[in-house]
Amino acid sequence: MSDLAELRRVFDGRWAEVREEARKALRRPEFGLAGDLGRDAHRQRVWELLEQLATVGHSRLGFPTRYGGLGDTGGSVASFEMLGYGDLSLMVKSGVQWGLFGGAIQALGTERHHATYLPPIMSLELPGCFAMTETGHGSDVQHLRTTATYDPETREFVVETPHEAARKDYIGGAARDARLAVVFAQLVTTESHGVHAFLVPIRDEQGHPCPGVRIGDCGGKAGLDGVDNGRLWFDQVRIPRENLLNRYGDVAEDGTYSSPIDNAGRRFFTMLGTLVRGRISVAGGAGSATQTALSIAIRYGESRRQFTAPGRDREVVLLDYLAHQRALLPALAKTYALRFAQEDLVRTLHELQPADGLADGDTPNGVAQRQLEARAAGLKAVATWHASATIQACREACGGAGYLTENRLPQLRADTDVFTTFEGDNRVLLQLVAKGLLTGYRDQLGDLDALGMVRFLADQVWEAVTERTSALRRFGEPDLRDREWHLALFEDREKHVLEGLAKRLRKAGEPGADAFAVFNDAQDHVLRLARVHVERVLLEAFTAALDGVTGELRALLERVCALYALSTIEADLAWFLGHGRITPSRAKRVTSVVNELCQELRPDALFLVDGFGIPEDWLDAPIAQGAEEQRQDVMYSHDGSVAVR
Repeated sequence: MSDLAELRRVFDGRWAEVREEARKALRRPEFGLAGDLGRDAHRQRVWELLEQLATVGHSRLGFPTRYGGLGDTGGSVASFEMLGYGDLSLMVKSGVQWGLFGGAIQALGTERHHATYLPPIMSLELPGCFAMTETGHGSDVQHLRTTATYDPETREFVVETPHEAARKDYIGGAARDARLAVVFAQLVTTESHGVHAFLVPIRDEQGHPCPGVRIGDCGGKAGLDGVDNGRLWFDQVRIPRENLLNRYGDVAEDGTYSSPIDNAGRRFFTMLGTLVRGRISVAGGAGSATQTALSIAIRYGESRRQFTAPGRDREVVLLDYLAHQRALLPALAKTYALRFAQEDLVRTLHELQPADGLADGDTPNGVAQRQLEARAAGLKAVATWHASATIQACREACGGAGYLTENRLPQLRADTDVFTTFEGDNRVLLQLVAKGLLTGYRDQLGDLDALGMVRFLADQVWEAVTERTSALRRFGEPDLRDREWHLALFEDREKHVLEGLAKRLRKAGEPGADAFAVFNDAQDHVLRLARVHVERVLLEAFTAALDGVTGELRALLERVCALYALSTIEADLAWFLGHGRITPSRAKRVTSVVNELCQELRPDALFLVDGFGIPEDWLDAPIAQGAEEQRQDVMYSHDGSVAVR
């Protein structure tokens, strides 16, 4: 048997110490799961736990040391991910307060905002919310309709909701607890300067709405009942000029606008890029929920018996069935791949966006920042879709027991469902990934709308793409478990899809072509390019994680990696067959080897989920704790009689 401590070291990664501290701090009884609470009681409980988080240091990790923080950007994401093993309402609520609200002030504000607001935000003396999304505009942030018009006579901004579609919607924290909102609005002086962020008080210290602010409650949701999502309207709300978060754009007393980034499009994308930590955190939180579901389902599959086999005195354990292995083990392998890719992503974030920050007026490295944003978009989409699919598979694998709320799977499924939507609709995010791949992250692309992007591709990208993809690899008959073959196959597929998409988009440059129609007609290809790119990224991250791992554990993880690669190939066999990368006989062999790997990994399934390091008292599901009758050592006779040993 491989060493569990070593597996956990590999799985926990660079921030293992932060994760272990979180395990200790959150093991306190008050951090147990909420149970069957009504909405109001659940919200109150989450608020009380949020206060507890502020006392154990969770809130300080990602903030600058000079204001009382701990200066650890990567550690803040790791700590957030640990909350994903418990009540996801608490995880999301903490993300709103310290990730979105506090993080926006940290990233978009300057010294005057940091000194005033960050200490009370960390201590929870100042609860807030992040008011970006509008009823009529979610993914299209650049065209939000809320306005903040500067009045030079009073040196104030006037914040206005011009019509119903411009109300701020789904805002976590707005319905009950938040007193201050970071509001994204069109900044208007004598002209519009695009979307900027403003600090707008929405409640006084007694909890009453501020003048001109109307607050509504979004009411019931499919999940996350402990998060008080609300709606905000602004009617001529006046705020001081200093409430503009002015790192990337400022207004002088006389109304003169200035910015360190002259181009409005580049300025907008730079501002949004600084908020990428939220998107990365969602991917990590989805991973934690997925790990919890797999731990519950695999533990249950190790003990629950169903049907007898000829010549046996006892019914067969569920996880001994290949169909059951097929339902869970490829998902387990992909979960490991996602964890390693997430670790790489957080490390890059930590290096590019240090918690102690850049100097006022400085901007992140453009190319590296765009690569980070694209990678974050792709992983968020794939990780959250994987969470939805895997949690559903785990629910089904646990039969009727999986449908009981006491066994957590229904709540995990409900709470994570929205992860595919917030911090960016997944299909929109994958288009961002494809955009980066097509353009090579050229600076000028950030200034173009969709039509401009297509024309740019038609005029400038075609030759570069063709040159990169002209020599497609042809593969012989390697061992199907050969990781070098997997890597080469994934890379070749991505390059071929990229070339094909560039060919389709090149039509936009033809005389009389409708550029938007060309792009719209190719969206299936756009999404495929992004997906196959992320699948390659996962495989490379898994491969890199094996460096330094030796002995039995390395052999085990190599099998897990092979299962991820081959199950991914199997899911896309139509493409590999249709494009001559795999012969029909080899395709059949792929399925056979996936079956073999599932059977080989079956004895290690429990060991692999134990590698997640989820404390026993957090796996608060009877079917994961041995409380079910099926976990007893039961002997079944062929006549149906039962004897408990």
